[in-house]
Amino acid sequence: MTPDEYCRDKAAKSGSSFYYSFMFLPKQQQQAIIALYAFCREVDDVVDETSDIDVARTQLNWWRQEITRTFQGEPSHPVGKALLEARQNVDLHEAYFEEIIDGMEMDLEQHHYPDFKQLTLYCHRAASVVGLLSVEIFGYQNRNTLKYAENLGMALQLTNIIRDVREDAERGRIYLPQDELQQFGVDVHDLMDLKSSPELIACLKFQAERAQQYYQQAMQALPDEDRYTQRTGLIMAAIYQATLNEIEKEGFNVMAQRTSLTPVRKLWIAWRTARNEKRLHKQRG
Repeated sequence: MTPDEYCRDKAAKSGSSFYYSFMFLPKQQQQAIIALYAFCREVDDVVDETSDIDVARTQLNWWRQEITRTFQGEPSHPVGKALLEARQNVDLHEAYFEEIIDGMEMDLEQHHYPDFKQLTLYCHRAASVVGLLSVEIFGYQNRNTLKYAENLGMALQLTNIIRDVREDAERGRIYLPQDELQQFGVDVHDLMDLKSSPELIACLKFQAERAQQYYQQAMQALPDEDRYTQRTGLIMAAIYQATLNEIEKEGFNVMAQRTSLTPVRKLWIAWRTARNEKRLHKQRG
C-alpha cells in the first residue's frame, strides 16, 4: 500500500463528512488535503482510542518527531510520506501541525472549559488551524480568506461539540463552557449521567446560535475572488450546517441519539454546492 493509498483508506473508513468534500478537487489538491486529513485522524485517534494518558502523550510526542522528520525530508510513517509529497506542491507550515497536536494534548489534560475564551483556544487548535492549512492547499488571492478559514473552523468545531455532547460525556469530557452551563442552570452531574433537561436544551440552543454566527462571519469574510478555489470548505459548511439544522429540528435531543446525515444526502449536498459554486464562478467570468 502506497502512502497515498494509506491516507485515502484512512479518510474513507472514518465516514467523515470531510471525505465528501474532497471529491471535486484536482488530483494534486486532493492528494494534499487527504494527507492532511489522515494526519488529523491519526492524532485524534491517539486521544480517543488510548485509555492510558501517558501512552497517549508518548504517541503524540512521536507524531511531533514525525512532523519534524517530515519537514526535514525524512518521514517514516505513510502519512508523513504523503505530507512530504504534498509539500512539493503546497507551502504547508510546520507550526500549524504542531498546533494541531497541541489541541490533541488539551484533550488529554483538560476535560472541562471554564469559559468560552478557553474553549476558543481549543477550537482554534483543533479546527481553525486545519482550515488555515486547507486554505493554503486550495490557494487564495485575498488574505481575508484566512479570516474565513478561522471562522469556519470555529463554526465546524462548535457544531461537533453540540452534536457529540453525549459521546464526549461518556469519555468524561464536557466542552460546553462551565460558566454558560451555570448560566442556564444545567446540572453537570445530570450531563455526565447522560440525562437531558430543558436547561441543557436551552444551553444548546445558545451554542447553536453562536455556531450560526460563526458560519455567517465566515461567509462574509470570504472574498468573491476566492470562493471557487475554497469550494471544498463551502461544501463542508453546507454539510455541517445541514447537520446543525437537523439537530435543531429534533429539538436538540443529542443525549438520546447522535444526529448524522446519510451518505446519500452528504453526497447530494456536496454535488449541489460544487455545482452552484461552479455556476457562480462562470458568471463572474
